[in-house]
Amino acid sequence: MDRVTKLASQNAVVIFSKSSCCMSHAVKRLFYEQGVSPEIYELDEESRGKEMECALTRLGCQPSVPAVFIGGKFVGSANTVMTLHLNGSLKKLLKDAGALWL
Repeated sequence: MDRVTKLASQNAVVIFSKSSCCMSHAVKRLFYEQGVSPEIYELDEESRGKEMECALTRLGCQPSVPAVFIGGKFVGSANTVMTLHLNGSLKKLLKDAGALWL
């Protein structure tokens, strides 16, 4: 858990993902299209990926990926991020975290 929270707080936007997950791919693409360069941790490529995945599940992320952190705070998974994007709230979160300047 400590590793996940530490990594999540080191960048404005952090995504815990799996390289084979289509929803992770969609969320990453959404951020790139917004002009944001998130820090991405592919759990299936991390040496402690399984441990990190268990920590994300304990944080309440179901399914465990993608797990999105903005400004060091857990935002949610794909459904939450897409909802924030559609209702216009995502841009404000990104601006407040320093991930967007426009």
